[in-house]
Amino acid sequence: MLKVSILQVGPLGTNCYILKDEASHEAAVIDPGGDAPEIIRALEGAKLRYILLTHGHYDHTGGAAELERAFPQAALYIHRKDLEDVDPSLFPLRTQIQGANLYDEGAWISFGEDRVRIQVLHTPGHSEGSVTLRCGELLFCGDTLFAGSCGRTDFPGGSVPKMMASLRRLGELEGDLQVLPGHMESSTLAAERQYNPYLRQAMRETT
Repeated sequence: MLKVSILQVGPLGTNCYILKDEASHEAAVIDPGGDAPEIIRALEGAKLRYILLTHGHYDHTGGAAELERAFPQAALYIHRKDLEDVDPSLFPLRTQIQGANLYDEGAWISFGEDRVRIQVLHTPGHSEGSVTLRCGELLFCGDTLFAGSCGRTDFPGGSVPKMMASLRRLGELEGDLQVLPGHMESSTLAAERQYNPYLRQAMRETT
């Protein structure tokens, strides 16, 4: 069985998610944005396999280097476009770690003897390398889709057209998936289709 825990970490209260397969005790952490000692305590007894980043902004990566040192067997993943040729003041990860694994559209990451499978959806707009991580009925959206809103597009690498395309892509996913964003409260895709003005606008637009 998969257990999902949420910690609010770092200066901006980023939602850090811990996914743990209770049978094997293997785990993944999504967006360790700070407060690494708190995350490490929450992982007590777990075998951390992956550190997964939805994008490279400091408030989502601030605890990644310390977590990587505490769990040297864990593989850190980020999209190439948020690691290479970026402003280190906003995307500091490259200066903090020895190396990273790069994932791209359609990649799959699994653990817990393949019971937990995570699909990478490239959803640029907030940044060039933003991704949404889908695990079954769960969507870890980073700063792409929020409850009632969406991520900012005025940072370097941000793009309104790309954000609209990414929102439309998420809105067109089948089923009432759980929306687990990088900040603020969770929601459902059905609720966002009905009430989120940005998602509604994106789904009205055509490419």
